[in-house]
Amino acid sequence: MPTRVLLSCGIAAGPLYIAMELLQGAVRPGFDFRRHPWSLLSNGELGWIQVANFLVTGTLVIAGAAGLARVVTTGRGRRWAPLMLGLYGLGLIGAGLFKADPGMGFPPGAPEQAAITGPGALHFVAGGFGFAGFIAACFILAARFSSFGRRGWAGFSALTGALFLAGFAGVASGSRTAVPYFALAVILGFAWLSLALRRLRLTRS
Repeated sequence: MPTRVLLSCGIAAGPLYIAMELLQGAVRPGFDFRRHPWSLLSNGELGWIQVANFLVTGTLVIAGAAGLARVVTTGRGRRWAPLMLGLYGLGLIGAGLFKADPGMGFPPGAPEQAAITGPGALHFVAGGFGFAGFIAACFILAARFSSFGRRGWAGFSALTGALFLAGFAGVASGSRTAVPYFALAVILGFAWLSLALRRLRLTRS
């Protein structure tokens, strides 16, 4: 597959994922963006849409990582940046294969505090590994951009990684107030990914 197509897949991953999340959250009865993690959308009769969203997005991110490996062939991050981005894609696929446990009253009728099942635990583990890969990719590319003297991009990359890490740490701690902030971090993260891959596609450096 042409390198430009692979990078374009990675660029498209974020807009597709976010659009599907916002659409589902707006139309699914009982879903509240202020308190419900997006992963809960995998449950219920229409849960297959969110599962497909995870699988397709993960595949697109992996394609973007493959394109990244082709254009980043020298200098800092040439090995680890594509690998870490690929890990993020695998984490998204794993999150689709293993559903988050229903809870917090969603889908309607679900208990507020549900028991943790095997698939639910694997969903969290897959997401954790994927998020770790994404955060690492942010900082690795920040160092790469810095080595080329692109301070703006280096700062943008490092800030994205830091905010994503803070948001995920908040959600992982069990804080429900962190849910909307982590959602914003995910949006920022995908925006950064699309823009960074576009930058690399244009400059090939």
